[in-house]
Amino acid sequence: MATRFGIGQAVRRVEDERFLRGAGSYVGDIALPGELCGVVAYSTQAHAKIKRVDTSKARAAPGVALVLTGADALADKIGALPPGAMPEDMGGPKGFRTFRPVLVADEVRCVGDRVGFVVAETEAAARDAAELIEIEYETLPAVVSVEDAVKPGAPAVWAENPSNIAYTLAFGDEAATKAAFNAARHVVSIKLENNRVSANSMEGRVSLGQYNPVEDRYTLFTSTQHPFGIRQTLGMFAFKEPVAKFHVVAPDVGGGFGMKGDCYPEDVLVLWASRRLGGLPVKWVSSRAEALMSDYHGRDQVISADMALDETGKVLAVATHALDQAGAYLAGAVVAVVVYGLRLTTGPYDIATMHTVADLVFTNTSPMAPYRGAGRPEAAYVIERLMDEAALRLGLDPVEIRRRNLIKPEAMPYHTQSHFTYDSGEFEKAMTKGLEVADWAGFPVRRTRSEAAGRLRGRGLAYFIEEAGIFNERMDLRFDADGNVAILAGTHSHGQGHATAFAQMVHEWLGIPFESIRYVQGDTEKVAVGRGTYASRSVMNGGCALKAAADDVIAKARRMAAFLMEGKVEEVEFADGIYRMQGTNKSMPMQEVAKAFFRPMGIPMNLGVGLEGHGSYASEPGNFPNGCHVCEVEIDPDTGVVCVVRYTCIDDLGRVINPMIVEGQIQGALAQGLGQALMERVVYDKGSGQLVTGSFNDYAMPRAGDMPPIAITFHNVPAKTNPLGVKGIGEAGCTGSPPAIMNAILDALRPVGVTALDMPATPFRVWQAIAAAKGKTAA
Repeated sequence: MATRFGIGQAVRRVEDERFLRGAGSYVGDIALPGELCGVVAYSTQAHAKIKRVDTSKARAAPGVALVLTGADALADKIGALPPGAMPEDMGGPKGFRTFRPVLVADEVRCVGDRVGFVVAETEAAARDAAELIEIEYETLPAVVSVEDAVKPGAPAVWAENPSNIAYTLAFGDEAATKAAFNAARHVVSIKLENNRVSANSMEGRVSLGQYNPVEDRYTLFTSTQHPFGIRQTLGMFAFKEPVAKFHVVAPDVGGGFGMKGDCYPEDVLVLWASRRLGGLPVKWVSSRAEALMSDYHGRDQVISADMALDETGKVLAVATHALDQAGAYLAGAVVAVVVYGLRLTTGPYDIATMHTVADLVFTNTSPMAPYRGAGRPEAAYVIERLMDEAALRLGLDPVEIRRRNLIKPEAMPYHTQSHFTYDSGEFEKAMTKGLEVADWAGFPVRRTRSEAAGRLRGRGLAYFIEEAGIFNERMDLRFDADGNVAILAGTHSHGQGHATAFAQMVHEWLGIPFESIRYVQGDTEKVAVGRGTYASRSVMNGGCALKAAADDVIAKARRMAAFLMEGKVEEVEFADGIYRMQGTNKSMPMQEVAKAFFRPMGIPMNLGVGLEGHGSYASEPGNFPNGCHVCEVEIDPDTGVVCVVRYTCIDDLGRVINPMIVEGQIQGALAQGLGQALMERVVYDKGSGQLVTGSFNDYAMPRAGDMPPIAITFHNVPAKTNPLGVKGIGEAGCTGSPPAIMNAILDALRPVGVTALDMPATPFRVWQAIAAAKGKTAA
């Protein structure tokens, strides 16, 4: 049914009006009667033994209700937080599993480890008291970089694991890869750093907890992407009580990007403190400085990569060895970062042989977690940088070497060496379309103009592919007596526009007026079960589960329609929101049929009371969004300032539900990719392990003026892995942009002698590279 509110229409987001009017309801907006404020005392040491903790002055401070330490956590048997998964949990090699204390009692392993929790009448009083906690440390050697951590004799983050390697994963055939390299005409080698970044969500983390001593139950309001995951961790690990005792609510959430996908110590602390205080609610609100220090970080990889080619430019094999950052503890789904970084190494290219290895490395820094893309950007970065270097080595155009190696449509389904099966895609056609939109052929004229103005100009190309959609999901539809319907979503929207996109689907499938569809999410007492939102999973997993729920509704209501129209079930057809009895002029809209389920009498009991639909879907397999990014930059050689002046995105999303929302997702992700490429970087001091980039004075973020005009278009090939034909979009922008931008920067810098540069390409780094190249030329 084609309507202006159906699938494929650019329907304005129904969420936006209340957000723009300041009527959103975030955890920070919730105020419970008797609410107290919690403040965390953090470790000031990167690695140290705790010799003594004195809280007497803090306890005596004005307005203080409670002070908790690691010793209290041990006494109350508060459990530690586990990693979301380990390789051995999925049939892989055994690793070194860590558990993070919510308050450390013995040995801190990073700046930002939680060592105390103060609860007071006001935040100011709690902060003042937290400063009064006296802790005596015995400083231990610390290590902050992955390369230093794996050197012989490096300080051990965990004494029981002296290698500092949490685990090693590998994919491919090592022997076949070595043979391919021995037979190769050309070998290209690079070493890359994928810089560490912070998510810096618009809304920082907030936790508000209350214990009910009468019912012996806990309620947590928290800014999370995964309410049911938090609930499970609280019950099974932190408190070791039945999960049913825990009610988790994630109301409006202002961005997550993977960083908010896991349970944090503060989620436990506010509930524990409330229990200690007889049920008084306790709220903790992160400051921006605390977020930069204690939020889980992303990326941070050092990788050596080699590519073997024959004389025609055909890639024969790829070999990589990565050191991936773990931080001090294994947090959340960090294993996914490692796995995707390995499995997607060959990208969209027909490469017959590969061997990829990654070590996940402990350091005395904040833990790592998936950050928008989660391994996919790392994989795209290495293969696309290799393709450009190979083109240079062979004297080929970067477009031509990709044409010679891209997987052909007729090869689909294509089985990769890392056991993915690409089901669909027209990579070369999409790239050609991208080059046309970007006016690739007109670049020489633009470069000449830039040179006349004293600027260096370069262009870069990147083609990426990723897997989207993991795990299973459930979605429910529940009708009210007036025929309106609620979507009960197991996914969680924190900026993605689910209330709009899912309503468009239900409107199209059931014919319910768009304004009569309500969206419910993020409450473990209202929604039956859910996996949350991450890994670009919602459109496929949530969408397909919602389609199953809609089909369930149609089937149940068909029986009611047959009764109401006095016919047989098999004679009832449903289309465009209306049930029709074959061979008659009888018809009833879905809403009228739904109302009949709520009649107090006169309805056969075998039809049930009330109308609900339930649907589940598992991404086995997932889907493979892909696309082409084309970038042009101008560089001021005197200052090193890089300006992205033109940008083009061509995306294959299979099927677009709402093009306006899709464009917003691409733009937002691209801003994060641009930020990583040009300016963002978390830095720790190598000697002390102290966080250097502890505020926005030191950690640069992209602004509106840094963003170029973006041309966005699509080359959609429906996915064959799911009934909707959809592919994910949430991470595409930050997967394709870093390699496209860095390839463009290096294209601009090669004429002045610069051949290598790592992210972020800050003005100082670029200026240094130009100066060093000039120095070599002069010498």
